[in-house]
Amino acid sequence: MPQLKQAKKALRSSQRRRKINDRWKVKYRIAMRAVRDAVKAEDKKKAEEAFVVMQSNLDRASRRNIIPPGTCARYKSRLSKAIANLTK
Repeated sequence: MPQLKQAKKALRSSQRRRKINDRWKVKYRIAMRAVRDAVKAEDKKKAEEAFVVMQSNLDRASRRNIIPPGTCARYKSRLSKAIANLTK
C-alpha cells in the first residue's frame, strides 16, 4: 500500500481510470461479439448494422488509448472482410 499522500491519491485516480477503461473495453468487445454472431448466422444485414456500432466503439477506444490504433484497424479489417465474404 502507498505510504505518501500523493501516492495514495495516484492510486485512487488510477483505480477510477481503470473502471472507465474497463467499461470501454467491455463496450467494444460486446459490439465485436454481435458482429461475429451475425457473421456466423450468415445474416449480412444484421452484421452490417452491428459493424457500424462496433466501428464507432473501436475508434473511441483507440482514441482513448485503450487499444492501439493498429489493433483497432486489424479488428475492423478482418470483420469487414468476413462480412464481404457472406455474399460469396
